[in-house]
Amino acid sequence: MKIGALREGFEGEARVSITPASAGHLRKLGHEVLVETGAGARAGFSDEAYLAAGVEVVASAAQLIAQADTLAKVRQPTEAELRQMRSGQTVISFFYPAQNAELLALAREQGVTAIAMDMVPRISRAQKMDALSSMANIAGYRAVIEAANNFGRFFAGQVTAAGKVPPARVLVVGAGVAGLAAIGAAVSLGAQVNAFDVRPEVAEQIESMGAEFVYLDFDGPAQDGAATGGYAAPSSPEFREKQLARFRELAPQMDIVITTALIPGRDAPKLWTADMVAMMKPGSVIIDLAAEKGGNCDLTVPDERIVTENGVIIVGYTDFPSRMAAQSSELYGNNIRHFIAD
Repeated sequence: MKIGALREGFEGEARVSITPASAGHLRKLGHEVLVETGAGARAGFSDEAYLAAGVEVVASAAQLIAQADTLAKVRQPTEAELRQMRSGQTVISFFYPAQNAELLALAREQGVTAIAMDMVPRISRAQKMDALSSMANIAGYRAVIEAANNFGRFFAGQVTAAGKVPPARVLVVGAGVAGLAAIGAAVSLGAQVNAFDVRPEVAEQIESMGAEFVYLDFDGPAQDGAATGGYAAPSSPEFREKQLARFRELAPQMDIVITTALIPGRDAPKLWTADMVAMMKPGSVIIDLAAEKGGNCDLTVPDERIVTENGVIIVGYTDFPSRMAAQSSELYGNNIRHFIAD
């Protein structure tokens, strides 16, 4: 089979779907690998690196589409790319079919099989192919790096001849893959970390990582339904009110808040309200990993960094995995090659 990696045309997207390393694994399976020239440049992979790995570098997207049996991308293909594809071809990408019904219909019209990496079930048997978790892991780690870059003090506490420095206090809202990665990074930097999740069963995981779980004094049902697919189910209204009240207690104490509550295909729940932001100290930082779906914070502006009137910095970037393009591409490339191999 001829497998080709197209260059990403989405503005700001630096990742590539196949790296020289993952191409090597695909070639060992007997496949031919092609890549559009410049596809890996923004992730740090030159055409020469692909050539050294035995990959054929093709001059244009049109030539690549004409030659390949299977096409790999990070973002969903554009309408123009799909119209160049022929019946019997396969395209693998983050397709998000529920949100791209017209694109899916076009693929069907063209006779193209669309494989959505975002639809891989988040179960143990599929971990090798779970690209959403791979990217969430990177986003959680990068969120802490962005927080440190915007925060005006140390993360770790220090006692020096020049004075005492208290540790930064960090609150991570949501302890899924991204949240746990953020907890691990913040703890390793020496911060005092608190974390909250609507699923009480994750408290043990949080505490095993050196963070403190935020408990609520609540007797009723926490959720409207059971958690499925690795995501938390929506909270009941009563639980939500208790949750927001607890966050209001914590807001004045926290230096950094990282929110991670996002379920693909849904608007992000509002968990950090404007009045909570107003309670925070000047210089505090909010990193909103749900910005692409409106944000968990009332004041988040997608793809922007803003400073509120009381001096709180709110970061709403939506490209955290792309900001670590080399690492993201390696992991995504491995997800793709495991999918093809299995």
